[in-house]
Amino acid sequence: MSLLSLALPALQVYFIGLRVVLHQLLRRLRRWGCPSKAVFPLQNGNVAIVTGGAKGIGYHTVKHLARLGMHVIIAGNKESEGQETVMKIKEETLNAKVEFLYCDLASMKSIHQFVEAFKAKNCPLHILINNAAVMLVPERKTEDGFEEHFAVNYMGHFLLTNLLLETLKQSGTHSHNARIVTVSSATHFVGELHLDDLQSRIQGNIFRVPGWPPIQTCLSSASCLYSPHRAYAQSKLALVLFTYRLQHLLTAEGSHVTVNVVDPGVVNTDLYQNVCWAAKVVKWMTGWLLLKTAEEGASTSIYAAVSPELEGVGGCYLYNEQRTKSVDVSYDEQLQKRLWTESCKLVGIPNTAP
Repeated sequence: MSLLSLALPALQVYFIGLRVVLHQLLRRLRRWGCPSKAVFPLQNGNVAIVTGGAKGIGYHTVKHLARLGMHVIIAGNKESEGQETVMKIKEETLNAKVEFLYCDLASMKSIHQFVEAFKAKNCPLHILINNAAVMLVPERKTEDGFEEHFAVNYMGHFLLTNLLLETLKQSGTHSHNARIVTVSSATHFVGELHLDDLQSRIQGNIFRVPGWPPIQTCLSSASCLYSPHRAYAQSKLALVLFTYRLQHLLTAEGSHVTVNVVDPGVVNTDLYQNVCWAAKVVKWMTGWLLLKTAEEGASTSIYAAVSPELEGVGGCYLYNEQRTKSVDVSYDEQLQKRLWTESCKLVGIPNTAP
């Protein structure tokens, strides 16, 4: 049973990935020869923070925002890589207002230090893009004792967002809301959230594929092992629940801040270095056709950050720059509240929600 509990979450993730890839292929064939580049208004004077902005989707997000005249701060955990990216984007966009600040999302101490360094600049914050992620890394814990997927993908962004929330509220206005954009994934559709064990060693795992009946895969704690696929999907589901709960709280207090969650699709980036060898071979052979480029993957994040169509609009799940439906359980308000309460306890901040 333990082998089954490891194999089924992987099959779920790859099944969802295959569905998305086929959808991307059909969409690309329909749009072949008809490239469309959205044009967004200039953002001169606005300030953005993008986590994981030194490469991949984050890099192209930063570059586009810089081209719109925005002051962009890259939050990353590799100083040399970050500084090289800053120089490259400055040269390509002719925007001198691009900088790097160190932030390790696996460390709550580092996140607090990043926020202190940012606030010392005494500048507003109009856009926060929670983009950074790890995927399918081996089982390991952060310095704070959290499972790495949950810590980096969700917990770090939960803490960062809450520490910057007051600045975002002060920066948003009735006619120009501040915006929070969180990058999730289609894998959230097969994710499960177990609040009594957020370390992804949950037993009694349920195998879920959209349209199929659930299958119980593991019945005893002794027979289940850590699954990086399960851990990754759980972290991405948590981001969707977090987005909806935060938007609810912001709306209730009348804040001029909106929160949306985006699905970039299956994108050809370095995140896939930990997939199985068969998936790597398929990616190498067909990635040019089936997978989005990093620039294409960034398009929905950029849309959520600056599109006039989303002014004052929050609590949406966006895919291919369109509003769509997330998994049913993500709309469970009680689960949203419980996750929020538990997250506040884990990162050591007060739960001020009514």
